[in-house]
Amino acid sequence: MCRNIRPLHNFEPPASSDEVSAAALQYVRKVSGTVRPSQANQEAFDRAVATIAHATQHLLDDLVTHAPKRDREVEAAKAKARAATRYAR
Repeated sequence: MCRNIRPLHNFEPPASSDEVSAAALQYVRKVSGTVRPSQANQEAFDRAVATIAHATQHLLDDLVTHAPKRDREVEAAKAKARAATRYAR
């Protein structure tokens, strides 16, 4: 998975539209194999990002869970601790 695509479901506060768009952009970049499309492909690239962001937002809105909401800061601290252990000298 792309490093910038993060789980967006079940967080308090909910994922913002910027986070959803960033995940969609990373997905389209990965699938297309390019970070910056040519001018000829820019419209298709932008349309794909918008479509995927829209579908992702609908998915997040429709998902149901009974688990307690996760805190972004707590999850970030856990990830930092895992990275420190993984990359320890």
